[in-house]
Amino acid sequence: MQHSFWRRILALVTVFFLAGSLWVTHSPSAYAYDNPELLPDTPTPVVDLAKSLTSLQEENLVKQLEQFEDQTGWKLRVLTQYDRTPGRAVINFWGLDDKSVLLVADSRGGNILSFSVGDAVYELLPRTFWIELQTRFGNLYFVREQGEDQAILQAMETVENCLVKGGCAVVPGLPREQWILTLITSIIGGIICGFAAQPRREGQLIAWQWALIFSPLWGILFLAFGLGPVVTRTSDWVPLIRNISGFLIGVLVAYLSPIFSRSSPSAES
Repeated sequence: MQHSFWRRILALVTVFFLAGSLWVTHSPSAYAYDNPELLPDTPTPVVDLAKSLTSLQEENLVKQLEQFEDQTGWKLRVLTQYDRTPGRAVINFWGLDDKSVLLVADSRGGNILSFSVGDAVYELLPRTFWIELQTRFGNLYFVREQGEDQAILQAMETVENCLVKGGCAVVPGLPREQWILTLITSIIGGIICGFAAQPRREGQLIAWQWALIFSPLWGILFLAFGLGPVVTRTSDWVPLIRNISGFLIGVLVAYLSPIFSRSSPSAES
């Protein structure tokens, strides 16, 4: 009897908890995810609910997107939100289709940018492009330094330029942080190549066999991660020359390291 009593109490508590959860889930605040009344009465390609743009920026962006749509047929739209969002109501409001790109800026997450892209757009701008575009302009460091407005404006400008060019496999431009990463990988690749090429027997100048054995490792670091991101994102020769120089310096330092280690004890004696 005592066990059945506690089971009934536990069952009642469980039912009460589930009922409370359902009530919270279906509370009026949930309707914030689909509020068509938040949308303006007049058609516009920009709905700035979060006030991320100044009035002048919004006006210029509206003209820019409308002109771009008239000239190319691509439909670019911008929605900024914070506490409330019109949700799926924007699909009917803007008539989003396969040739549409919707940028949503929401500062509540780690990355403020997200994109809804039509199938026809993916033929010119692949999914990796959108991931890179989001991480480049929507990350917290960029937003902190440049502001939400620049994150939105520069992202849309990049999309426009790539669509006009007929597509982009990667996001054009090489940020300083990304170039530093390519320089580091180039130097590391050179160090590995230099260590592998060190002579291992008398009379041998360069151990070509070992350098070739380790070529997949230093080749990936230098070519794929060192030079690849540079040549695909910019036509500037300066970062390319610096990465090549970093690789050669890494090779030279690693290759000559035995000479330095042999000379240091003699200098101390």
